[in-house]
Amino acid sequence: MVDVSPVSAYTPTDPALDFRDIRLTYYGQGAPLTVIDQVAFQVAQGEFVSLVGPSGCGKTTLLRMVSGLSPAQEGAVYFHGQPITGPLKNIGIAFQNPVLLPWRNTLNNVLLPLEVVQPHKRKFRQNRDQYTKSAETLLDTVGLKSFQHHYPWQLSGGMRQRASLCRALIHQPEILLLDEPFAALDAFTREEMWGLLQDLWQKTGCTALLVTHDLREALFLSDTIYVLGARPSTIVHRVSVNLPRPRTLDLCFTDDFHDMYTELRHHIQRG
Repeated sequence: MVDVSPVSAYTPTDPALDFRDIRLTYYGQGAPLTVIDQVAFQVAQGEFVSLVGPSGCGKTTLLRMVSGLSPAQEGAVYFHGQPITGPLKNIGIAFQNPVLLPWRNTLNNVLLPLEVVQPHKRKFRQNRDQYTKSAETLLDTVGLKSFQHHYPWQLSGGMRQRASLCRALIHQPEILLLDEPFAALDAFTREEMWGLLQDLWQKTGCTALLVTHDLREALFLSDTIYVLGARPSTIVHRVSVNLPRPRTLDLCFTDDFHDMYTELRHHIQRG
């Protein structure tokens, strides 16, 4: 059954991520603009959480705070009890645009994090054969092993996004940040990617945080969904998705799924 309630399915005593009273205001010409106001929630180790809400409510900004690229202005984001004050090394990121380097083939694009992220960077030459086998195994999992020597311009949009997911996961990150990774894909490819991402997430056991405007995508993938309201945004609703895994696309046609979808739309429109 699907449970829609103000109580999360997770009650972590030591959450992987802890957003504490986040507030963000932009100052410039004219009146100050508060985008985020007192946002607070937790993400358990291994949990898949989605953030949904209207455009401009600060969803992507919250992801950037986790990455350490944009530290919280007021309040703080904690990673295993420690405030995030700079870039984290043990995260993987996948964006709407895969941003594969055009001069590197698929395999070398996937290997890139191992060349630049410690402690893998200093061991890359010594362990290159081992890392290459890991990358080939990951590419095989997403159906790209036969395309490992192709360049980005030789791949379809769906293939590039699969390679982007492999690149985000190759260094076995503890946290996976996903910023509308499938928004640019056609509907059929996007739904295929939902199942693929679910499989990769379950195999790696990482903690995932997804920003999306697609409510069906959020419902299919998530353990918990947080609905953010319009600016200045705060969390207006929390949804626990208590559905068995692995999930299939048939789930999208069930009454429970439809009821959950309707509930999410209601809170976004009201918020």
